[in-house]
Amino acid sequence: MRLPKRGQKGFTLIELLIVVAILGVLAAVVIPNIGQFIGAGEEEARETEFSTIQTSVHAMMVDNEITSIPNAVVWTDSATGAENDMGAFPDPTSVGGSADKATDTNGDAYTAVDAPGYLLQDHDKTGLGVAGPYVDYVAISTASYYYTCELDGSVRQWDTTDCSVATGQEYEY
Repeated sequence: MRLPKRGQKGFTLIELLIVVAILGVLAAVVIPNIGQFIGAGEEEARETEFSTIQTSVHAMMVDNEITSIPNAVVWTDSATGAENDMGAFPDPTSVGGSADKATDTNGDAYTAVDAPGYLLQDHDKTGLGVAGPYVDYVAISTASYYYTCELDGSVRQWDTTDCSVATGQEYEY
């Protein structure tokens, strides 16, 4: 090991203390501001998913020329109803297309090969008289949150399948 020659200097104790003080001040400014960003992305993702589901329900209603969803997954203020499977939302049970029309867009009667329901995932484009083609109104098959849908197509978002106000959290916009 080589010893320093006379006249060569290292850092003094004062210089080191100044550097530590500057780092401390920077940390005191930066760390509290980081806290506001934690969780903000999760909230934005929840709002984006809600907006996507709401827009998809409206697009599905327009495509199928319906003004109300016949058998919607409706909010009932009970422990049943909320759904996160987009292959079963918002109406998994209606048969034969629109409740207010007996024929499809080609004038043909709805047939048994038409898949039941108005769904956001793997939706049978009603009125073709054949099975398929299928339309996906959303890119996800399972949503992160749970949803109910009113007959008019308005969507509600929940944190669990339980829609009772005592247990489930409804997110409002």
